[in-house]
Amino acid sequence: MSRLMSRLIDIVLKAQSMLLINMGELTYQALSTSTTAYLEGLTVQDQVREMSDKLLLMADEVEDRSFELISRFQPVASDLRTIKSYMKIGYDFSRYGRYALDIACINEQIHGLKTCRMNIKDSVEKMSETVLQMVKISVDALRTHDVELARTIAKLECEVDEMYLNHLKLLDEENDTTKCTVSSALTARYLERIADHAVYVCESIIYIVTGEKTRMR
Repeated sequence: MSRLMSRLIDIVLKAQSMLLINMGELTYQALSTSTTAYLEGLTVQDQVREMSDKLLLMADEVEDRSFELISRFQPVASDLRTIKSYMKIGYDFSRYGRYALDIACINEQIHGLKTCRMNIKDSVEKMSETVLQMVKISVDALRTHDVELARTIAKLECEVDEMYLNHLKLLDEENDTTKCTVSSALTARYLERIADHAVYVCESIIYIVTGEKTRMR
């Protein structure tokens, strides 16, 4: 019976993993859509809101499945570690979606990037490219449970932090329009927060595979 139960919990955990991978792919789509629209001055708020709302529902499903796993299968310590980490990853992915929506809303309401200097635009674009790379790493590391890939995200997170501080310095150098300052500063902040959550996802993956509680930021 114990072997049967073990096989059953493995099957359900695999389904949980696939749900999270689907979430991760949707978060990449949401952020890519949002940042591209922001840089090009396009309106995608409704489209990104739909994706963000779907991510919230999927995060709730991850949580519900986790409680079901605990109540039905009496998981051992390593299983509990995975279940706990999957719940956290679901939350982190949902935060990606909310920040992507925030960027879309800023673009819709302020349209500030149109009034910015070229170096401000370049700063936001470079930061968004690096953050998208981090999101991809977090999803790919989850898909393969690749610890070494997960660890590579720490260097990129340091780069994003530096980009964020440099962006604020750029805004302080000259008198940009209020719209430009508010819009680009908020967007840079949202990107910096997404980068943080990408690190949290990779820390959770390392914990699942090794049992090691790692802090990479």
